[in-house]
Amino acid sequence: MKLTYTFGLILLALAGCAQKQPHTMKEIGGPCEDCQLMFVGMPAVIESKTNLVNETEPGEPLIIRGIIYKTDGKTPAPDVILYLYQTDSKGLYSKGKIPTLATKHGHIRGWIKTNSKGEYEFKTIRPVSYPNSNNPQHIHPIVYETAKGYYWIDEYQFEDDPLLTPAAKAQVSNRGGSGILSLAKDDAGVWHGRRDIVLGLNVQND
Repeated sequence: MKLTYTFGLILLALAGCAQKQPHTMKEIGGPCEDCQLMFVGMPAVIESKTNLVNETEPGEPLIIRGIIYKTDGKTPAPDVILYLYQTDSKGLYSKGKIPTLATKHGHIRGWIKTNSKGEYEFKTIRPVSYPNSNNPQHIHPIVYETAKGYYWIDEYQFEDDPLLTPAAKAQVSNRGGSGILSLAKDDAGVWHGRRDIVLGLNVQND
């Protein structure tokens, strides 16, 4: 266990070097299960738009965009990293050509860094609920404020998901703001949704 922990610290240090700027590799806002996996395979250059999947990925295409704001909820926050991972069209975190240490997050994963206006956008497929589960469809997001640390926020969920019951909605904590999206499908069959995020909102201080 000690060896695994030490190797994890090395990974974090290497990721910081890849970013070529001072970063704080600190988990904040309470326990964040396996959140350190966000640093496995993190690219040196991260754009404000990304594709989590390629064109051959089975599933319903989905595009989500939004703005990340500073703690005042009004000022756009540039250069914030958002890490995302989700299930595939079978509801599984299926393996792909990714670093071995991150297989727990599956192959549908990626990173975004907000632009000067705080904007971000990612293309993916609509996630499927776990097999034989009542767990709603969701996408896991982790916010990384490089000068402060990283923390989880509420999952992206979808208003039209029949598994997103009133009881399920009662379980959300609105970390970063509401993660429940109203989706609309365009003529090409692509789902579109929007989520704005407020840094630190409902996230406990360490």
